[in-house]
Amino acid sequence: MTAAAPAPTAEELPAPESFHDVPGWFYNTDVVLFDWFLRRQEQQDVRGDLLEMGAYMGKSAILLRGYVRDDETFTVCDLFDSDAPDEHNEREMSGSYATLTRRSFEANFLSFHDELPRIVQAPTSVVPDEVKADSCRFVHVDASHLYEHVRPDIANARQVLSERGLVVLDDYRSTHTPGVACATWQAVLEGGLKPICVSGNKFYGTWGDPRQLQDDLHAELKKRGKFWLQWQDVAGHRMLLVGGRKAVPPEVPVSRHRPTPEQEKARKEAARTAAAEKAAAKAAAARTPRARLRKVALDVLPPVVTRAVVRARKRGRRS
Repeated sequence: MTAAAPAPTAEELPAPESFHDVPGWFYNTDVVLFDWFLRRQEQQDVRGDLLEMGAYMGKSAILLRGYVRDDETFTVCDLFDSDAPDEHNEREMSGSYATLTRRSFEANFLSFHDELPRIVQAPTSVVPDEVKADSCRFVHVDASHLYEHVRPDIANARQVLSERGLVVLDDYRSTHTPGVACATWQAVLEGGLKPICVSGNKFYGTWGDPRQLQDDLHAELKKRGKFWLQWQDVAGHRMLLVGGRKAVPPEVPVSRHRPTPEQEKARKEAARTAAAEKAAAKAAAARTPRARLRKVALDVLPPVVTRAVVRARKRGRRS
C-alpha cells in the first residue's frame, strides 16, 4: 500500500503575488466574459448564489468571489484529495490533477480574499443535495471531462439555476475532452440549453431567453474594440463567437503577497544588473576565442609573415 504524501508545510503552500501567478487555464477572453456577465447581472438586479463544480487551484474561484453580494453564497464543489467515485474518474484525477490538494486551493484563495467560499469536498453528484433548486444565478462547470459525469453535471446546473441564470461549460471543444463536447451539444439539441456565446475554451448558455443578452454583449464588445466577433447559426440556435486575447482585461483581485513598490524597484534593479552582467559575460566569451586564435596564428605562421602582421597591426593603432 502506497503511503500518503505528506501534507505541505506553511512554507510550501502557494503564495501567488498576482492573479496571473495562480495555476490554471483561465484565459483573457473568459476573464472578460465572466466580468461582463456578472456585472450585467448586478446592473439588472439578478440575484442568486454562485456555484463552481471543479476548482483545480482556484483561479476562476478567486475571480468569481469578487462578484458575490453579502446575502449570497458561493459554493465550490470538488473532490480535492478525496477518493474518486469510480475507476475511470480515479485514472483522470491521478493523471491530470496529481498535484491538486485542498490546502493549495485554500492557500491560493486566501491570498486574495479574507474568507473561504463554502466548500463541498465531494463528487459533483452531490450538488442537488447541497445546493437548493432555482437558487443560483451563475454556475461554472469545470469538473470531470468524462461524458458520463459531464452530462449529469449539466443536468444539476439546470436544476440549481434560476430562470435568468447562466451556465458556463469549460473545455467544450478541446481535443482531449470529447466527452464534454458530446454532453454540451446533447444538452443543446435535447435538453433545452440555449447557447449565448462561445470562446475558444468555454460555452456560455442559459435555459432562458438568450437574445437580449447576446445583443447587449455584441454591442458592448464591438464598442470596446480588440475583439474578434462572429455570429453563427448552429442547429437553429443563434450563437456569438468571441475572441479577446488582446482585449483590455477587467480589474482582477489583488494578492496580499504582491510586492511593495520598494521590493518591485529592487527586483527591477537586480534584473537590470543581472542582464548587464550576462551581456558582459557573453561579450567576453565572444572575444576570448578570437584572441586565442590570433595568438596561435602568430605562433605558427612563418616569421616573415608574423612580422608583417605585427607591423600592420601597429600601423592600424597609430592611424
